[in-house]
Amino acid sequence: MPCPVPPEQRPLREYEQLLESWFFVWPAHTLGGLLRPLATSWLLLLPLTVLVASGSWVMRHHPVQLVLAGMVAAVALPILLLVRQWLGWNYVHRRLISERVEYEESGWYDGQVWEKPLPWRQQDLLVAQHQVQPVLRRLQQGAALALILALVGASLCQAL
Repeated sequence: MPCPVPPEQRPLREYEQLLESWFFVWPAHTLGGLLRPLATSWLLLLPLTVLVASGSWVMRHHPVQLVLAGMVAAVALPILLLVRQWLGWNYVHRRLISERVEYEESGWYDGQVWEKPLPWRQQDLLVAQHQVQPVLRRLQQGAALALILALVGASLCQAL
């Protein structure tokens, strides 16, 4: 029986599309490949957050706290980027490990379900275990690092 799922909605093709995306490819290979763009986004947002923090009368007289508050606030962008990447990669992971594929035939929300044949399931499981799960682990590590930095920065800001 031929596969009725449109090619762009097949889980393996969705995985390949993530690898072709400039955004979703960040965590695909190394933790460093993920952390560099996140650090860049943090640095780009930092001047704006310091400027916003300088609107506080109290902060204006305490430059160290001002910069720390800006640094902590700038961590919000990397966290949001990590959440978006997690959602994308987790969605593809769930579709790869599923025994069935939900798809739309005509785009009119006529949801169909197709059960994967055994060879497809085996291939999808291998990709999920050996390609996607390491990406999800790197995203978890990046999120943990971002949250730790935010908490440490907020604690330092309070302590000073």
